Amino acid sequence: MTEGERATGGPHPDPLPQERGTHPALPDTFLILDPDEHTLDRSRCVVLPVPYEETTSYRKGTRRGPEAIIRASAEMEDYDVELGCEPCSVGIHTAPTLEAPLAPEPNGGPEAMAGRVREAVASYAAQGKLVGMLGGEHSITSGAVAAHAERHPGLSVLFFDAQADLRDDYQGWSHSHACAARRTLDHASSLTLVGVRSMTGEEAAFAQERGVALFPRGAEPIADVDAIVDTLGEEVYVSFDLDAFDPSFMSAVGTPEPGGMGWWEALRILRAVGERRRIVGFDVVELAPDEGPEACAYTAAKLVYKLFGYATAYAVAEVEGHDA
Repeated sequence: MTEGERATGGPHPDPLPQERGTHPALPDTFLILDPDEHTLDRSRCVVLPVPYEETTSYRKGTRRGPEAIIRASAEMEDYDVELGCEPCSVGIHTAPTLEAPLAPEPNGGPEAMAGRVREAVASYAAQGKLVGMLGGEHSITSGAVAAHAERHPGLSVLFFDAQADLRDDYQGWSHSHACAARRTLDHASSLTLVGVRSMTGEEAAFAQERGVALFPRGAEPIADVDAIVDTLGEEVYVSFDLDAFDPSFMSAVGTPEPGGMGWWEALRILRAVGERRRIVGFDVVELAPDEGPEACAYTAAKLVYKLFGYATAYAVAEVEGHDA
């Protein structure tokens, strides 16, 4: 189905790229799904844009990540060739953007923003929604993890990241993007880090002390998928920092690190987790769209859609079975 048919129910002229987001006939939603069809009540999934950026320490621009992902998603097809279905058939509602508090505000900063994320995600989760959060910087992840940990006491967190993000504080922030993984351990039962290729000695010691499962990316692709899945409990939250990918095809990130993961290398792991565990929520963060080609935003959008597919595959099969 073309984008015009998806949004309006019939053929529609394809707008020029610069017109996207302003064309009156095309909704500003993920996959440009019709908001009258994909209401919150009728949707299993929720896209939550969180364009927060305050603690980034290298290249800037992650605040524009959610908008870029949603814009690029307009070019994707609904049908997933790998899964053999349309994951959006369960409903994907694009929620209003969750903005940072207006400054100045008492107790502001990334810790306060994590609290806002926690409240928003908890509200959607209480309605039975699977939330896919779009960042923004990685500091927002701890809020989503906290919300899910309240509902799932044995929650495991699966982190994809080039950096370990296990610092207790960085540049004066205890909730810095460089502390994202450390802060999830304030709430989650276990943490598994995949794709890491940069960390401090202190982070390595902390990981060993706290039993963090590390699967660094070396010269060869990460192949032991079973070992990764075995570190996870039944309910899993997935946090995907896009710098886990190799910068040769994902250059639009704040902290590019050479020697990263490939597309199918990452998807093999995610699909196995979706098949053998329950993905209760996820985020895709750290896209800095101005630092790379448009293909990076498209790849990020595709990853978001794949995660919805892996997390809801059984629900999709059930919905399509009823439609048959």
